[in-house]
Amino acid sequence: MTATQHPPPFPPSTPPHGHGTDHSRSHRSGQVHGPGGGRTRGPDSGHGHFHSHSHGPAAPVSQHLRRVIAAVLIPFTAAVVVGLVVLWPGGAPSHTRTGVGFDRQTQQATVTTVVTANCAPLSPSGDTPTGGTSTAESSSAQHGTCKKATIRVDTGKDKGRTFTEIVQPDQSRQLHQDEKVVVAYEPTAPRELQYSVTDVNRTFPMALLAGIFAVAVVVVGRIRGIMALVALAVSFLVLSLFILPAILQGSNPLLVAVIGSSAIMLIALYMCHGLSARTSVAVLGTLISLSLIGVLGSLFIGWAALTGNTDDSTGLIHGLYPHIDMSGLLLAGVIIGSLGVLDDVTVTQTSAVWELHEANPSLGWRDLYRAGIRIGRDHIASVVNTLVLAYAGAALPLLLLFSIAQSSVATVATSELVAEEIVRTLVGSIGLVASVPVTTALAALVVSADRPAATAAVAASARGGRGRRRKR
Repeated sequence: MTATQHPPPFPPSTPPHGHGTDHSRSHRSGQVHGPGGGRTRGPDSGHGHFHSHSHGPAAPVSQHLRRVIAAVLIPFTAAVVVGLVVLWPGGAPSHTRTGVGFDRQTQQATVTTVVTANCAPLSPSGDTPTGGTSTAESSSAQHGTCKKATIRVDTGKDKGRTFTEIVQPDQSRQLHQDEKVVVAYEPTAPRELQYSVTDVNRTFPMALLAGIFAVAVVVVGRIRGIMALVALAVSFLVLSLFILPAILQGSNPLLVAVIGSSAIMLIALYMCHGLSARTSVAVLGTLISLSLIGVLGSLFIGWAALTGNTDDSTGLIHGLYPHIDMSGLLLAGVIIGSLGVLDDVTVTQTSAVWELHEANPSLGWRDLYRAGIRIGRDHIASVVNTLVLAYAGAALPLLLLFSIAQSSVATVATSELVAEEIVRTLVGSIGLVASVPVTTALAALVVSADRPAATAAVAASARGGRGRRRKR
C-alpha cells in the first residue's frame, strides 16, 4: 500500500485518539452535529474525523436519552429566561452622594509640577499643611522635606482647574510630574480644599495586561479561546447589567444570584463547548452542585448567625441601601464565586468519561464511573487546595492583624470576619467535591446508554482499523 492510501472511513463514533485520530482535521470533515451531540456524515467525510466543540469527539447518545436531557434542560432554561425578564432591573435607585469612601465623586487629573521644599511653611492656603495631615504630623515633619504638587483636573465641570496638594515624606503614595491620578471632589468644602488626590490612574497598565491575557488565550486556544473570551464578556455583562442592579433595586440577592449564575453557566458552557449531550451533562452536574452549595450556604450562614456586614464596604452598602439583605448578599457571593471552578470540574469529568468510552466502547457504566472517579480524585485534591489558598490570600491582611494581636486559633476562626471566609470556603469546597461523583455518574450513565448497534459498530470499526494497520 502506498503512503497516500487511507483506510475506509470510520462510523459516526470516532476511534480513540491512540488509533490515529488527527486533531488538525477536526473542522475540515463534512460531519455535522445532530440533536444532543450526535453527528451525521457529510459528503466529504471520507478522510477525516469530526470533533465537537468540547474537549474531544462526542459519542452519539440514543434518541431516548436526548429526549430525557432535553426534558430537564429546556424547562430549566425557560425558567432562567423568565426569571431574567421578571427580575430585570428598570434602573438602580439613585441616592445623594455622601462623599465617604467609594461614594465620593471622582475625576481624572494630571500632576503638572512637583517641587521640593521644607514642610513647615507649605500648604495650599499658606498656613499649615493639608491633604489629610494633622497638626501633630505637621509638627513632626517640620524639619523634613515635603513635596508641593500642582494637579490639573482633566474631566468634569471644573476641567482645567488646578489645585495644590502637600505630600509628606512618610506618605505611602508619592506624586510625580506628569503622573495621571484620580481626584475626589467635595462640593461642601472650602474652594481650595474641594479636590484631593485619592488614587493613581491605572487605566493603561490594566488595559495592557488585559490585552496580553486576550492574546495569550487566542494564541493557545484559537477558536475556542475566542469563544471563551466572548463568554467572559457575556458573564461581565450579566453581572453588571442584571445581578448588581437587580440587587440594588431590592430583589432577593439569592434569587438574583441563582438566576444570573444559571444564565452565565448556560451561555458560557454551550458557547465554549458546543451544543451537545456532553455539554448538557456538564450543565446538569453544575446545576446539581450549585443547588447543594445554595442549600448548605443558606443553612450554615443562618446557623452561624453571619450578618454579611463586617467591613467598611458592606457597612457603606447597608447605610446607603438598608433594604438589601446582607446575609443574602453573602450567600449570593458564595454561589457566584463557586460557579467558575464548578464549570471546570464538571466539564473535565464529563470529557474524561467520554474519552474513556471512546478508548474502550465495551465498558459498562460502572467501569466508566470507577475509572472516571479515579481521575476525579486527583482533580478534587488540586481544586480544593486552590480554592482554600485563594480565599486565604484574599484575607491575608486580616489574618495578619489577628497574628499581630496574638489571638488564639479558636478566637480567630469563630470571629465573624474569618467565619465568613471559612463558611464560604468549606461550602464551596463541599460543592466541588460533590460535583465529581455526581457529574461522573451522570456522564457514565449517558455515554454507556448508546444504542447497542452504534456501540457494536464502534467496537468493530476499532478492531478493523487495527487489523488493517497490522497488514500494512
